[in-house]
Amino acid sequence: MSAETRVAEHSGLFVTFEGGEGAGKSTQIRRLADQLRRRGHDVLVTREPGGSPGAEAVRHVLLSGAAEEFGVRMEAILFAAARNDHVEEVIRPALETGAIVLCDRFIDSSRVYQGVTGNLEPDYIEALQRIAIDGIKPDCTLILDLPAEIGLKRAKKRAADNAPDRFEREEIQTHEKRREAYLEIAENEPERCRVVNAERSEDEIADEIFALIEPMVRELGFTQTSSAESVG
Repeated sequence: MSAETRVAEHSGLFVTFEGGEGAGKSTQIRRLADQLRRRGHDVLVTREPGGSPGAEAVRHVLLSGAAEEFGVRMEAILFAAARNDHVEEVIRPALETGAIVLCDRFIDSSRVYQGVTGNLEPDYIEALQRIAIDGIKPDCTLILDLPAEIGLKRAKKRAADNAPDRFEREEIQTHEKRREAYLEIAENEPERCRVVNAERSEDEIADEIFALIEPMVRELGFTQTSSAESVG
C-alpha cells in the first residue's frame, strides 16, 4: 500500500504482531516501541483481547475460560465485541492523531483461533470482523513463527507459578495447526504480512523487525513528536 493511499485514510501507522503462544510478541513490541520512541515518534502499545476498559473486562472472561462452556461461536462474538470497543476507543483515535500503533494480536488471531481451530465458517468470522474493525486494518502484520513445542515451553516458563490460560491448556497438535494457519495467511496476503523467525535470539529478532518497520515510518514521513502512553 502506497504512502499516498495510507495518508488518505489516516495519518498513523498500524502494525500488528501475531503468532502462537510463547512466540515473544510482547517482548518484541516493547523493544520496537522503545526504538521508535528514542527517535521521537509517537507510539501507542496495546493488546487484544483488551486494550480499552470495555475490552479488558471481556478479556478476563475469555482467558479465564468462563465463556468456553457457551461454545466457540459465543467466544467469537465476545472477541468481536471487545475488538470493536478497542478500535473505536483506542486504535482509531490514535491513528487519527498520527501515532504509530503496535498491537499484540488483532483480526488474524480470530481467523486462526476461532476460525481454523475453532472450526467456525470463514464467512462467519469475516462477517464479525467487518463489523468489529469498521475499516481499520493493519498496514503491516508481523507473524512471529516458531514450532509449537518451543513456544509452549517458553509460555510455561514465563507463567511460572501462574495457571495456564484458556488457550495455553490446549493440545500441542492444536497449537501446531495454528502455526500452519498463520503461515497460510502470510502466504495469501504477502503485501501485508511478514514472517519473522522467532527461534533466534531476542536481539536478532528485534533487529529484523526494526529493519522491516523503519522504512514504512520513513516512507510515511513521520515527524519527531512526543510518545503516547502504553495501554494494557
